[in-house]
Amino acid sequence: MYGSPLTSGARKVLLLGSGELGKEVVLEAQRLGVETIAVDRYANAPAMQVAHRSYVTDMLDGDGIRRIIEEERPDFIVPEIEAIATETLLELESEGHRVIPTARAARLTMDREGIRRLASETLGLPTAPYRFADTLDELRQAAAELGFPCVIKPIMSSSGKGQSVCRSEAEIEGCWNYAMEGGRAKKSRIIVEGFVTFESEITLLTVRSVSGTSYCPPIGHVQKDGDYIESWQPHQMTEAQIREAEEIALRITDELGGYGIYGVELFLTKDGVLFSEVSPRPHDTGMVTMATQDLSEFALHIRAILGFPIPTIRLLSPGASHTLKADRESAAFRIGGLEEALSLPNTQVRVFGKPETKVGRRMAVALSTAPDTDAARELARRAAESLRIEYDNK
Repeated sequence: MYGSPLTSGARKVLLLGSGELGKEVVLEAQRLGVETIAVDRYANAPAMQVAHRSYVTDMLDGDGIRRIIEEERPDFIVPEIEAIATETLLELESEGHRVIPTARAARLTMDREGIRRLASETLGLPTAPYRFADTLDELRQAAAELGFPCVIKPIMSSSGKGQSVCRSEAEIEGCWNYAMEGGRAKKSRIIVEGFVTFESEITLLTVRSVSGTSYCPPIGHVQKDGDYIESWQPHQMTEAQIREAEEIALRITDELGGYGIYGVELFLTKDGVLFSEVSPRPHDTGMVTMATQDLSEFALHIRAILGFPIPTIRLLSPGASHTLKADRESAAFRIGGLEEALSLPNTQVRVFGKPETKVGRRMAVALSTAPDTDAARELARRAAESLRIEYDNK
């Protein structure tokens, strides 16, 4: 039992990272009477607009994060982004703080090297072939070994930043520079992956709770430059593919441990299911669950964190999501077209409320349901295309 927010008996959740996914986590926590604190590197982030309190700090500044946590003494520390001072999280956990799902999971998934080595080399999960490189010359050698095309990514980035497909030796230097620009935390190390010819790529939302491990119906998605454009649920898979996907998800999430939701990304190929990445938090492609499931990925995350049972996860309807992205940088803009978007049947819109636009930044998402995913995708696409960003050029 716990008291009301803003009282001495309140249960507190503190988010590290306060974007559009964190905003939904805060709302779900408040529905269960939890006090919420949002932290991010910039003011007026989406989750800050709905949380009880907020703080601005460099998310890679361990001392700054520690000061906030020692002041607030939250019951749960919930990372919402990758680029966090994870060594500080490990220290805080060793001192008795509860990090979701665990500090080790946050550290390992912060960079692609840690999680890829765990999945492939420790657990023996099937993955694309890969190499790591710290210099342009090492990248040339890795590309020569893996062949063209190959995929080049910073070991730490988000929303596809710095990710590219390198199709020839002539493109290597440009891909290297792009990875350096898109990486976070001043890391110069990159991962080079052999190109996988896949039939589709999916997110398998995997929930660890007091009820055990459970799975949402698979979510298909389309990415461009490593960032998702649209997603739909359920994605059509054979029973054998579903069993294989769930086995991979179970093994990686059992190894990472803790309670909460994991977004396990997988490739479906003619030769089987391959592990790609895992996020120990709600996944951007999983925003579709706000329209399709009885419990969204955010509601599931909070239930699991708080130790409540999750007896079932029900798909209410096939559905799809489609994003609205900015094409320039501006602090003076307006989002329009909601009337047109909301005139479509079975359609919702979430405007994130981010204070500034950047090239490729997600600003809103359209959510639609329909009798099948093809119809839902078409509705969501039409709704997203109805939305527009108007910039003040003054």
